[in-house]
Parts: sequence; C-alpha cells; structure tokens
Amino acid sequence: MDPSASPLRCGVLGCADFARRRMLPVLAAEPGIRLMRVASRDAAKAARFAEEFGCEPVLGYDALLAAPDIDAVYLPLPPMLHAEWTEKALRAGKHVLAEKPLTADPGSTERLLRLAAERGLVLLENVPFPHHAQHAAVRALLDDGVIGEVRGMASAFTIPPRPDGDIRYQPEVGGGALLDLGVYPIRAALHFLGADVEIIAAVLRSRARTGAVDSGRILAVAPGGVTADLEFGMDHSYRTSCEFAGSIGRLRLDRVFTPPPDHLPVGRVERQDHREEIVLPADDQYGGLVRHFVHAARTGTGTGTEARADASMRQARLVRQVEDKAVRVTV
Repeated sequence: MDPSASPLRCGVLGCADFARRRMLPVLAAEPGIRLMRVASRDAAKAARFAEEFGCEPVLGYDALLAAPDIDAVYLPLPPMLHAEWTEKALRAGKHVLAEKPLTADPGSTERLLRLAAERGLVLLENVPFPHHAQHAAVRALLDDGVIGEVRGMASAFTIPPRPDGDIRYQPEVGGGALLDLGVYPIRAALHFLGADVEIIAAVLRSRARTGAVDSGRILAVAPGGVTADLEFGMDHSYRTSCEFAGSIGRLRLDRVFTPPPDHLPVGRVERQDHREEIVLPADDQYGGLVRHFVHAARTGTGTGTEARADASMRQARLVRQVEDKAVRVTV
C-alpha cells in the first residue's frame, strides 16, 4: 500500500473546549486521519473526550508522545504551553498541528520551525482562514481592480466578554486577547498586503484586576504606504470583518475569520454610482487546513506549506513589534 494513501494516525494533546467544538469533529471526519488517542492530565476528561470521538484516552501528554503508532499530534493547549509541547512532539518524531499562536516569541517560533525542517516533519499553525476559498476570490477581485488601486485595509476580530474564569484572562497561561484574537487581523494584513508589513503604532488595553490584555488597536503599513487599521478585543460586540479602500471604491466582507462551513460569504462592493453584492461559495476552512496538513505530512510536500511557515514567523515578529511599540492603558 502506498504510505501516502494510508491514514495519518493522530493523537490530541489536551482537552480544550475549542478542540471539542471545532477541531476534533473535523479530525474525526477526515478520511486521511485516524484519530487514535486523546491525552489529558485529567483521566476523567480524557475519557469523556475519547468516548465522544471514538478513540482511546491517555493520562498524560508524555505517554501519548511515547506511543510508536502515533504519526502526528494536534496541540490545543493554552498558548504559553505551545512551545514546550511542540518541541517535545517534534523530538518524539511527530508531525504537529498546533493551535495559534504557535508561540508568543519570534525566537521560539523560528527555533521550532527550524527543528521541524531539520527532522523532516510538518509543523503547521492552526490559522484556518487562508484555506477558505473566499480569500482567494477577494484577492482576485482586488487584482482585477474592482476598487482600483488598494490604498488601505481595515480588519477586526472582536467578541463579547468571556466568563471571569476564562483562560484568556490569565496572561501567564492564555496570553490575553492579543494572542487569542489579535493574531487574526495581523495575519490578514500579511495575507493581503504582503510579507513586508510593519507595525507603526499600537494601543493595548489591559484589565487591572487580571493584567490581561483585553483589547487593542494597531496601525501597520506595507511598502508603498498602504496602511492597515487592525482592531481586536473581548469586550465588544461580535465582529470579524475585513474592508479594503481603493482609489475608486471599497470592498467589504464579514465573517472572514470564523464562517461556518455552510455560510455563503458576501463581498460588498461600493463605488461612486455602483453598489454590488457578490455571493461567494461556501467552504470549510478547517477541513481545508486539515487536508493540507495530512497531504504535507504524508508526502513531504504541500502547496503553500513553506509560505505558511514563513507567515507564522512574520506573524510572531509583528506581535512582538506590537508589544514593543504599544501605548498601554490599564482600566
């Protein structure tokens, strides 16, 4: 049997709620993956997850990594644990699909990507939106000059307040809103404006009681002076949007980061005497990302895999620039 056709035997490190709601159903349904085991430091939690998704429970992450019949791991641990367990998984010979952000530090991100390359392993950060067909369609519209020359873009990812015990309010573990939400508009700027985006200024708003960043705004610029106004936060109404301003018009999309698989995206084009809504096909961005991961892990190749690694590295550097340049406000 062609080894590239056999299912990728996958384990899960951690029992995050996001993994249960979003990623494990995709992993369990993907023909290219055989979901083998889920590990937790809590035996009862591992058992619940394993029963729900038809796999075996494992007590402890090290025990799962030691299993010789695991080819790859999905890692939905809190952000501040990503670097440690991604490195352990790579050194155990496993391909890794890690939740975003890959790490909170550009040096750590670069080191892990280099380690994966040296060992011939795939390390992919779970940023799914570039795998949705709507973004290729938007790029084509922009390239066709539907709004003329692009002068700037704005992107936002904001959500309502979370319960007090939410991990995002624990900066020592969850990293706060910049790492959880801010990376999306930052990645969108890289995706649409190119790799040489730089941060010009930023504001980070933190909670005095927890020390966690709960919102922020970023001004970035690409070569040639195209600007990006990037907003994020978890003290807002729900919004995931991207808007492009051009020399003759505007193009706007909603639900750009979290569209359900059956959602029909709508691109709204406005010019001086023209209003148009362009309905785009539905797509499953998580399914697309998982298929990309499987193909790359099984064949050693994957269209855009190197570009994704480069984007993860540049994203980490931009996050550091935000932290270095930000005006900080505590409320």
